[in-house]
Amino acid sequence: MADNNNCGCWTFLKPTETRCLNASNRELFPPSEARLSSDNLDPPTSTKTKSPRQLLQFTFQELKSATGNFRPDSILGEGGFGYVFKGWIEENGTAPAKPGSRITVAVKSLKLDGLQGHREWVVEVAFLGQLHHPNLVKLIGYCIEEDHRLLVYEFMTRGSLENHLFRRTIPLPWSNRIKITLGAAKGLAFLHGGPEPVIYRDFKTSNILLDSEYNAKLSDFGLAKAGPQGDKTHVSTRVVGTYGYAAPEYVMTGHLTSKSDVYSFGVVLLEILTGRRSMDKKRPSGEQNLVTWARPYLADKRKLYQLVDPRLELNYSLKGVLKVSQLAYNCLHRDPKARPTMDEVVKVLTPLQDLNDLAILSHHSRLSQQGRRKKKLEGTKSTKDSPLNIGKHRKDEIKLQLCK
Repeated sequence: MADNNNCGCWTFLKPTETRCLNASNRELFPPSEARLSSDNLDPPTSTKTKSPRQLLQFTFQELKSATGNFRPDSILGEGGFGYVFKGWIEENGTAPAKPGSRITVAVKSLKLDGLQGHREWVVEVAFLGQLHHPNLVKLIGYCIEEDHRLLVYEFMTRGSLENHLFRRTIPLPWSNRIKITLGAAKGLAFLHGGPEPVIYRDFKTSNILLDSEYNAKLSDFGLAKAGPQGDKTHVSTRVVGTYGYAAPEYVMTGHLTSKSDVYSFGVVLLEILTGRRSMDKKRPSGEQNLVTWARPYLADKRKLYQLVDPRLELNYSLKGVLKVSQLAYNCLHRDPKARPTMDEVVKVLTPLQDLNDLAILSHHSRLSQQGRRKKKLEGTKSTKDSPLNIGKHRKDEIKLQLCK
């Protein structure tokens, strides 16, 4: 793995139930237009398993009590799966606790008429039941009772990266952006580099959650897919994900590789760099697609600093912006084989945490140099024009006239 100090582990969990309902409506094309073949529900099974972490099985009543009867003011967010509620449970068990006490959790409830179905609920339980890493959100347990399908996760204090980039007036500091980017990259590198690679398929800012220290963790594994094995170069599958993040070759052919995730990572890199959304219909026609708008700037070192989120006001690393821009350019390469691996991405991002060459310091340095030069020029001019010098020049002129 890219970071031996932050290694994760793979364990095996057999899903409670594997019956399949309708496919997700998060497909980029209608099923009749998508180029499909097989898309099974089976998660990867590692031959190098460790002792599995036992998932807790909650009753619906326990989660109902833990969230205060799923009251509206406890809603943390809403997605294709359904609503996410804030709740509290007792330590080392499934019993509900009083609000504000014991362990805070996030409870995701499947909407009966939601865009995601039982299929993705099963995939989520299966993958997060066996994948454990500091940069993957921890699944604590689940509930499967009659028509109820719920998942219980660790609570992430600062919510999603999307909220911090696009929904808050105070800009996310550059140092935090680099820390989050590196953490998310480590999460993807772990998925791709395991005994059997996993392709995330829905990497985007809303699926990157942050704890109190701005450590990034990937969430929402409902679209995750076991990657190609052996001599296979790709897996063929239905086209799912979020428009604006999906790799073009995957959208066109349905051929899925780990490099599809790398492309999505490049899009998120651009969002972090620019403070713009991957797709924004409110912008002028030539700027609505972030990748299309930014690509010419990425290819020109003289222009790339024009990409930087203006809200940062020069509070960013000059070398950091250069490296991030080059990395985004490589991740977004039209040829999937030319894109870096996520392990290579981690290696590029790791040293960027320690850079302190802020653009604002360089700006102040230039202003200071300009000020010194200006004073020097003014001093030279004032010396030439002083009364003493004028008198000296007059005396010299008189002497010359006398000599004549």
